[in-house]
Amino acid sequence: MSTPALAHEQPWQDKRWWWLLSPAIPLIFTASMLAAVGTGVWWCMLLAPLIIHVLLPLLDRVFGEDFSNPPESAVAQLDGDVFYRALVWAYVPLQWMGTVLGAWMAVTQPMPWMGYAALVFTVDAINGVGIGTAHELGHKKESLDRWLSKIALAPSAYGHFFVEHNRGHHKCVATPEDPASARLGESFWAFLPRSVAGSWQSAWALEQERLNKQGLNVWHPQNHNLQAWALTLLLFGALVAWQGWVVLPFLLLQAVYAASMLEVVNYVEHYGLLRQKDASGRYVRCEPEHSWNSNHLVGNLLLYQLQRHSDHHAHPSRRYQALRHFESAPQLPAGYATMITVAYWPRLWFAWMDPRVMAHYGGDLDRANVQAPARHRLMRHGS
Repeated sequence: MSTPALAHEQPWQDKRWWWLLSPAIPLIFTASMLAAVGTGVWWCMLLAPLIIHVLLPLLDRVFGEDFSNPPESAVAQLDGDVFYRALVWAYVPLQWMGTVLGAWMAVTQPMPWMGYAALVFTVDAINGVGIGTAHELGHKKESLDRWLSKIALAPSAYGHFFVEHNRGHHKCVATPEDPASARLGESFWAFLPRSVAGSWQSAWALEQERLNKQGLNVWHPQNHNLQAWALTLLLFGALVAWQGWVVLPFLLLQAVYAASMLEVVNYVEHYGLLRQKDASGRYVRCEPEHSWNSNHLVGNLLLYQLQRHSDHHAHPSRRYQALRHFESAPQLPAGYATMITVAYWPRLWFAWMDPRVMAHYGGDLDRANVQAPARHRLMRHGS
């Protein structure tokens, strides 16, 4: 099993109060919506795309990377400190508050189509990051955390992520069998429908198998997918009852966009990486080398260290505040905010990332997770 190497060892300091930046996201984006209401100036809501696609990449460059790891002697204290759990809990009511405000604005506030688009993007950003919050909560054993995970997924209508990520993706990650692991040479736009459809199918099959083993029908109320989707119907139904059917297009648009934010992060996290098979024909255990890692400080503080994805997959039960850097993990050239922006442009993405995948595997395409139609192109360019 891999252990953290010391080549970039830095003194570790608990970033206790800096973690407040994570639940600050829905507050900041909600404040931009309130500013638009108060001033009548719709472009106040451009704050969300500016922060995600401009400011965060700049801050990642300015503040750079943090390679420090918490000592094992501090992990138990970090794990047991309810402060860190409360920060994740806090995101969920703030997320719903922003969603409700956005729905009200979409119906009652006059704005040009550009303002409407900015409103959709702002609420979708809140709920897209909310899926990341649900990710952290969904890995925990406590009932409160698990239900809050489903609640956080409700505005994006992506409740099946609760099932598929924990029991599907983590089992099959970095293999051709995983719909959420992008293949070398596969564009984000080709990956997106494959991951969406495959993840939904996997989540349904996983719950059907679990319930059938208990002698229950897949439509039983204990189906976690049905529970999560019911929360979406409850939220959307309440907002439609309040504001009328005219609010539904807004709710659907922001949900689709929020889900696409999750999927572009999925695309980045395992692009081209492949777990090899052992002598028995089974995939080897997931190690840090099977996920792309990023130590960019600002992005990690905003995303509950989701960017330290290598340690997360190798040790899924480890809480965000204690995740570590591993020298064996392939490193992204920039933080998530930069990488998801680049991922929307396939030629730029391929030029930036394909050589890194090939270098990780010493130029051996057979060791990578390759999109079949792209194999000839990759061999021809030697990238």
